[in-house]
Amino acid sequence: MPWPIYLALKQLFPAGRVSFFTVLSVAGVTLGVAALLVTSSVMGGFGHRIKHITVETQGEVTLAANRPITDTAVFEKLLAATPEVQAWTPYARGFVMLDFEGRPSFPTVTGYDVERLHATIPLQRYLLAGSFDDLDDDSIIVSSILAANNGVQVGSTVSLYTPLMLDRMKDNEVLLPRDVRVAGIFEIGHPQLDSATLVCTLRLMQDLYGLRHAVHGFNVRLKPGADADAVAARLNTQLPPGTAALTWFEVNRDLQAILAFERSMMSLLLALIVVVAAFLVTMGLMTQVVRKTREIGLLAAMGGSARSVAAIYCFQGLFVGTLGTMVGLSAGFLILHYRDQIVQGLNWLFRNQQLFERVYQFTELPAHTETIELVLIITFALIASTLGGLIPAWRAARLKPVEALRSE
Repeated sequence: MPWPIYLALKQLFPAGRVSFFTVLSVAGVTLGVAALLVTSSVMGGFGHRIKHITVETQGEVTLAANRPITDTAVFEKLLAATPEVQAWTPYARGFVMLDFEGRPSFPTVTGYDVERLHATIPLQRYLLAGSFDDLDDDSIIVSSILAANNGVQVGSTVSLYTPLMLDRMKDNEVLLPRDVRVAGIFEIGHPQLDSATLVCTLRLMQDLYGLRHAVHGFNVRLKPGADADAVAARLNTQLPPGTAALTWFEVNRDLQAILAFERSMMSLLLALIVVVAAFLVTMGLMTQVVRKTREIGLLAAMGGSARSVAAIYCFQGLFVGTLGTMVGLSAGFLILHYRDQIVQGLNWLFRNQQLFERVYQFTELPAHTETIELVLIITFALIASTLGGLIPAWRAARLKPVEALRSE
């Protein structure tokens, strides 16, 4: 073992014990790394979960128009000629008033072409009760929270009121509500969607809104590995005026921008913990340099080069950073593993069990760790702690042997 490393370890662990400086320095780096990892993973989890839900429920690309699309053949021909497109389904979307035994609610209703639905949007994965095989023009599928709030079960008959009824009243016509049967109940895992969403056939939705054969757009599923941005850009050059191809990211652009900003700001603020830990390393090593001035002079007098003396303190900073990073990563992944239990404990402690769902619109705390972010966290922690040892190393290397030996 080279003597600079040996002396560095002797100073970190004098007489075979762990020094207070070592514990404090490692704890600072550990706290910073763990905080950065947890924050980055959780904020990344929100974006990843939103992407997953959007792609699962709408596809990677959505063709939308500012008015109902009557000539659907043009769009279907374009999609069929796009090699990256795997499947698509037309949809019509709007709002209705659902009434069941005098309990009204105002959910979003989306009508799909059932024959094409499963190849594009695998909603059958989220069914809690009922079956998509029972979905017809006189039935609907209800989201779980909406069903629970209204007391709706599979087989229940509910009444749907639409804005078309108001338009007909202007012409002195009376349009009766549509009575439909509940064919199933689904749960996606997003409270906002699960509390106010209905799914029906495209023909039923067209009847409710008086669309005849028109649709509002198309949900498009791409082949694995296809670039949604490139496909959407190419489709936009061929689509008629008034229509646009939107990627899953563009559909949630505002929310994604907010999450990205929060993620950057929180990571920046928490990175200060690592910076503070680096300053702590600097102060501790500077104290050692002052206390061991005579020993440093003796090393220089015995032939030790300034570079070797400096290496003693640089290695201490690197060792503290490496150990703190390893412990911090372990602590961070442990926190992420038990994140839901921690959130539940905090909710119980503050007597607000539904706070998390109301604010973040998820039933569980998501987490997703990118490899590049993990590498950046490790690199930042190691560089910061190593730089923390540079100033003491520079101070020790500049000491003159004679002056150091005469130091009191």
